[in-house]
Amino acid sequence: MTSTPENDEQAADDAVETVDAVADARLIDAHDLARAALYEITPAATVGAPAGYTLEEGGVVSLRFANTMPGYPNWLWTVSVAVVDGAEPTVLEAELLPGEGALLAPEWVPWAERLAEYQAAQAALAAEQGDAEASDEGDEDADEADDEDDLDDDIDDLDAADFDEDGSPILHAGDVDGVDIDELDEDAEDDENADEDDEADAGDAAAEEDDDEIDDADESDPTER
Repeated sequence: MTSTPENDEQAADDAVETVDAVADARLIDAHDLARAALYEITPAATVGAPAGYTLEEGGVVSLRFANTMPGYPNWLWTVSVAVVDGAEPTVLEAELLPGEGALLAPEWVPWAERLAEYQAAQAALAAEQGDAEASDEGDEDADEADDEDDLDDDIDDLDAADFDEDGSPILHAGDVDGVDIDELDEDAEDDENADEDDEADAGDAAAEEDDDEIDDADESDPTER
């Protein structure tokens, strides 16, 4: 027989009816029992209205309640109840479970894998920093090369007009390191003239001293005349 959407829908409805028929009606209606179990683990203000139920294996029914506790949107309080032969319905467990669209924590990752990811991230960061430093060094080398090229260009631009007639370069408009060459020459000439004058004065003084000695000799021995 070919399956059609109408047949599938009918089969689903039949399955629900079968589940409802199998489920103990006392468990489906055990909201008071379930709430009492929840109030033992959470304040009553955090338990909302009933939100349906689920039939589990072995005839167990999980009753769901809305959660009003902040920080857990779309989570549901779930209480599993069952019936033991010859006894009243009883609570198996009560817990808070995520519903559709609930915010979940990320999947747990073993420490070894997290450590490997951290080490890989650190190695990648170190490699990026090394590339950045190498790039900075390359820029500095390029700047130094540009400065050398500029100096070479300045030297190439020099021509005959930049030199004296004797071929010596003109520096600082006739000065060397801020010292006036002409002034040095004048000072040297003045020193030389002063030395010559000193020598002439010394000669004149010696001659006058000899004349004085001769005059003294003549006055002291008249017979020698």
